[in-house]
Amino acid sequence: MKKLFIIFFLYWSQCTLAQDIPVSIPLRAILINNDTIPFIELPEVQIWAYWGKATTSSKIFEQWTRTKYHVKKVYPYAILAAAILKEMDNKLAQIQSEKERKLFIKQCEKELRTKFEEDLKNLSTTQGKILMKLMYRETGKTTYQIVKEMRGGFEAAMWQALAFIFGNSMKVTYDPTDEDYMVEKAVQLVEKGYF
Repeated sequence: MKKLFIIFFLYWSQCTLAQDIPVSIPLRAILINNDTIPFIELPEVQIWAYWGKATTSSKIFEQWTRTKYHVKKVYPYAILAAAILKEMDNKLAQIQSEKERKLFIKQCEKELRTKFEEDLKNLSTTQGKILMKLMYRETGKTTYQIVKEMRGGFEAAMWQALAFIFGNSMKVTYDPTDEDYMVEKAVQLVEKGYF
């Protein structure tokens, strides 16, 4: 038992001595009036003070949690849709004939349906609304305008009527400072990789 106590004491004394060794950390510094001041860059911190018109904090927390979930699910589709639309617009600008344009649009639509139709069918109404808002955020166009440009005014009006039946609108825009404040904060968190 004595030997064990001596070994423990020696080990403990070495650990406490190790803490007295000075550690040097290289820092950046700035020079102000011939005075060197250490400069440490801290990571950005997000602070949110306004969450909407809800009065209770549990209600706000539930709303925020749902918004984060929905944005995390549909934001990749909005980014992908914006990239595909940009690529389609570039290719359509090179096509002169109206017949070739229609053929190209139908071919793109067929490819998109095979890739994404099942995933998009499984979205809830709220997720669909957030997706339309995020598409406006990424492209600067409402989904109504996109469909009207690609498929014509009659089909855009038909899809708008269908959206209206389910309580949505394809003409929805995005306001990150007021109505869509939580959505914007959730998008910023997704972009920074926080969730």
